[in-house]
Amino acid sequence: MMVENVHSRTYPAPSAELGRLLGTLSSNDDLVWPTEYWPPMVFKDGLTVGAKGGHSPIRYRVEECVPGKRVIFRFLSPSGFNGTHSFEVFPMGESEARLTHTIKMKIEGAAKVTWPLLIRPLHDALLEDALSKVEAGLGLVPAPTRWSVWVKFVRWVMSGGKARAKYA
Repeated sequence: MMVENVHSRTYPAPSAELGRLLGTLSSNDDLVWPTEYWPPMVFKDGLTVGAKGGHSPIRYRVEECVPGKRVIFRFLSPSGFNGTHSFEVFPMGESEARLTHTIKMKIEGAAKVTWPLLIRPLHDALLEDALSKVEAGLGLVPAPTRWSVWVKFVRWVMSGGKARAKYA
């Protein structure tokens, strides 16, 4: 089964500024990945082609990295995830740009169940949090994002009851 999952947001900022934020991805000063509530994206060798890393049980390697423009990752696990996910900056004029995250993959085996039931809802919540974090990194008021009851429940179960709540 083919999956294409896209999250995108347009910001009132030049593409160079959005690209600067993208360049912090997986660093100690990450202004994209919402590590406040989600496992961090970690690469031992940084965002360099061939570097292996990921977040939580999702593992991948950097397939392409064009600083300030895009980074493409190839899934290594979980089993049945065959494809890529990427972040890309699109200029929309001198003072506007879009950041898009795209998954393109073929799912097989158990992933046909785990993707729609567990991973996709968590992924969707994480990516919306990431796009809001980018807004904050640009000095804007981030768009509020809410987790569904299902996302809260899955996080709670997967963490053994220790998952940090988004809103205390």
